[in-house]
Amino acid sequence: MRKRAMLTGFILLILFAGSIVRAQTVPAAIKKASVAGTMARKPKISVQGQACLDCHTTSTPAIVQQWKDSRHYKQGIDCYSCHKANPGDPAATDHYGEKIAVIVTPKYCSSCHAKEVDQYENSRHAKAAQFIGSLDNVLGEIVEGAPMVQSGCRQCHGSTVESLGNGKFSSASWPNSGVGRVNPDGSLGSCATCHGRHNFSVAQAREPETCGKCHMGPDHPQLEIYNESMHGVLFKANREKMHLDSKSWIVGKDYSAAPNCVTCHMGGTPDHPESTHDTGTRLSWTLRPAVSIHQPNWENNRAAMQVVCKNCHASGLVDNFYKQYDDSVNLYNSKYGEPATAIMKKLTDAKAISSTPFDAKIKWDYYELWHHEGRQARMGSAMNGPDFTQWHGFYEVAKDFYMNFLPEAEKLLPGVTSDLMKSPDNTWIKGLTPEMIQQQIDYYKKRYNQ
Repeated sequence: MRKRAMLTGFILLILFAGSIVRAQTVPAAIKKASVAGTMARKPKISVQGQACLDCHTTSTPAIVQQWKDSRHYKQGIDCYSCHKANPGDPAATDHYGEKIAVIVTPKYCSSCHAKEVDQYENSRHAKAAQFIGSLDNVLGEIVEGAPMVQSGCRQCHGSTVESLGNGKFSSASWPNSGVGRVNPDGSLGSCATCHGRHNFSVAQAREPETCGKCHMGPDHPQLEIYNESMHGVLFKANREKMHLDSKSWIVGKDYSAAPNCVTCHMGGTPDHPESTHDTGTRLSWTLRPAVSIHQPNWENNRAAMQVVCKNCHASGLVDNFYKQYDDSVNLYNSKYGEPATAIMKKLTDAKAISSTPFDAKIKWDYYELWHHEGRQARMGSAMNGPDFTQWHGFYEVAKDFYMNFLPEAEKLLPGVTSDLMKSPDNTWIKGLTPEMIQQQIDYYKKRYNQ
């Protein structure tokens, strides 16, 4: 018994010592393998790229760190990969013995992202700088003042960048990252508008606030409408489930918690996984002008948008939503937009007003009716924003139309609104029926004891 106990103890001692050796050697082996793997993953930097880093790590450390956090870094795409000047670039400059592009335009990005750049250059975004001659441009350049246009309008729409040589640009055109920027090399737009330099993050491009840099405010309040909508509420409540930095980003496959701007206007679906950088290909209405019109190929565009909708909604809901949407747009057109536009033409033809924009009160009333209030009403209907459809939208339209625009038109040219006021839509202004008045009295008595 005694010998057996001693033997058992000896065996246990050997096993325990072996476990100590393994505990010491295995982590060391793992650590060695990990270091080797890290070294293998370190991207290869070009000689020129390393020269950039040797200087810019000290002079502009933040942008170097942004690059190190990017997918470009992981793929070995360094400073020189993007900033090496294309032959014939009129804005290129000599920089420590290298020909460098100060502005990395979509033409440079197209060497790797040709499809995305091609889609973008065919989009409305790419043409956004072409607003010369519009009422907005007259308002900015002449009424408000040119410096405002540089810091305001063109920061979203884009400027025509003027090169002064040696990597310098006129202050009237640069800095600028507007979506329709006209670059010295002839390309349009700026990829950094949405993706941000030097990280060029897909997650940033998928944030609603990125679109909201331009799509906000009284004339195009898409961000505010989205935030009000259930879509926006769901996004904020489930943001951590959205996988915004995922390379593949298909609704119903890579995420399902909520839609955002990219989901509806650009993103892929399981049946149609290809995304697009032409954000207008799913729009059926143009809601910007005084009277809404259908987009070219609007039926195909609507079908493409409905493919996205039906990943979360039943077809009956989608069909009825579009019926409600169309009804709102047609209501705005027939009751407000078309009559107001016709009255403005009559006033101009009769020389009751001049052809100069914004030189009379009625021109401001008309402009705000369609450019601010009317857009809010129509865009609210398009994006599930009930408060923008009603209180920021149709309420403001109706108040401006009936209390400002029509009285001002009659003052300028008596009788100009008489035909309009015969419409059933407008008989209410002559007074409600006794039954309608009594209905209101009874309601407030019952509801509020008043």
